[in-house]
Amino acid sequence: MLTHVDERDRPTMVDVGDKAVTTRTAEARAIVEFPEEAGVSAGEELRTKKGPVFDTAIIAGVMAAKKTHDLVPFCHPIALEDCKIAIDWSGPREITVRCSVRATHKTGVEMEALTGATVAALTIYDMCKALTHGIRIKEVALLSKTGGKRDYRLEPAAAGTAGGET
Repeated sequence: MLTHVDERDRPTMVDVGDKAVTTRTAEARAIVEFPEEAGVSAGEELRTKKGPVFDTAIIAGVMAAKKTHDLVPFCHPIALEDCKIAIDWSGPREITVRCSVRATHKTGVEMEALTGATVAALTIYDMCKALTHGIRIKEVALLSKTGGKRDYRLEPAAAGTAGGET
């Protein structure tokens, strides 16, 4: 059953008024893959004319997670208590971006984690696109969530080899 439609099948925001306030966490991942012609390799500190790539992407990811409700129409504004972006080389030409968030609220923070990871990955693309437009952002996924009705953890096999353990 879809939660963001009313009895007439019209879009609507979910009413969370009667939900319990609990600690909610979520972790998401995005993978950025560089083609060989980009000339980058694992362990390299990426720096472009726009500045330090990883540091800028971390800032962008945190800013995006905090603004998720401005980007995704039916997301509730949530005051995040914590948001961390980790960016690491996970293969010869592959970077894994992880975003973990926490809030004490009536609704989950999955969209904030997914938005943070995705915007950090988009920032890497933007800062490196002068090397090649063949950079791929792939496998954006929710890795885990806690709080609310049920917890969730992506199965390790489905999480892939790049940053699959949480």
